[in-house]
Amino acid sequence: MKQYAKSSITILLTAVCALPVPAMPAGSASTRSRARRYVNRYPGVPTFADSTSTDDSTYDDPVVRGAAVAAIGRYNGAVVAVDPDTGRILTVVNQKLAFSDGYIPCSTIKPTIALAALEENVITPDTMLRVSRRKYMNLTEAMARSNNEFFEQLGARMGFDTVSKYGRLLGLGELAGYNLPDEHPGSFPTVPPAHGGVARMSSYGEGIQVTPLQLAALSAAFANGGTLYYLQYPHSQEDLQKFTPKVKRELNIAPILPEIREGMLAAVLYGTGRSSYDRGGDELPIGKTGTCDDHTTPSKIGWFITYADETHPKIALAVLLRGNTRRVKGPTAAQVAGVMYRKLREQNYFAASGSQVAVHTGN
Repeated sequence: MKQYAKSSITILLTAVCALPVPAMPAGSASTRSRARRYVNRYPGVPTFADSTSTDDSTYDDPVVRGAAVAAIGRYNGAVVAVDPDTGRILTVVNQKLAFSDGYIPCSTIKPTIALAALEENVITPDTMLRVSRRKYMNLTEAMARSNNEFFEQLGARMGFDTVSKYGRLLGLGELAGYNLPDEHPGSFPTVPPAHGGVARMSSYGEGIQVTPLQLAALSAAFANGGTLYYLQYPHSQEDLQKFTPKVKRELNIAPILPEIREGMLAAVLYGTGRSSYDRGGDELPIGKTGTCDDHTTPSKIGWFITYADETHPKIALAVLLRGNTRRVKGPTAAQVAGVMYRKLREQNYFAASGSQVAVHTGN
């Protein structure tokens, strides 16, 4: 089987306000009863809100901004869109949420765990692991189906120190942006989490708190071949004119990325992220969903990290949803990304040579 030589990676270690709960939906008694149970379980965290009410979007890319706002609609969430080749933030929808303390990453931790396992020669792309009594999976299938047992085995085999090393390498637990005064660094545990240890940390991200900015930066690094940029968010005409990309570090992961991308592509084609696929366009996105309960908030969390297109990436996204119903999940976040990709295609965004950024002047 194909083996990977260990690359020379330099490891560098170093609320939403409580809003009124929306009215109960119309429908059958059982539907209303389920909705009531979820509202009671997650008080003060609505599924729907105006996610744009406090944003300053003066210097956002207007095409990307418009697509993101339309895509997230009434959901209580955030969208961070980044140019993967420069680290420029193109838009942030719900800036208050995006710049907050962070949330459990759920299954969006799995690409990081996969990268670590391949780099450390714990598995190869062809390795089959037993995930139930009569079922085995390889990495691509486990990524597509977001199989928790597969990644818990990887975490247990690597151990806490190795998992932590790669999580920090990819920017978790540190600020993703450059000169973003409102940004928080999230958090990364210094010891295995009490609930589930390193295994659950490797499947759900237990004990980790990440921000949409961090996951957008990670997604951009997967898109561009392994350069982790500082995210920069221009807030003046001068910032735009003098914009210069700032590299945080080179990850040296290019030989391994094709196997990660294959799993993320499979997630979009037939797995948990298939609702992100814009079947009307030629651009093929790839991505990874995440769904779980965030008991520290508390709320339900839905994530999707993604970029498009798969061959010549022009945009990388992190979509976060929060709320108190079953609609808040990774596949719904993937659907938000899918709507956004469709609207960008309709604006010929992917047909343009590079990101054609129009700038508001405030007039």
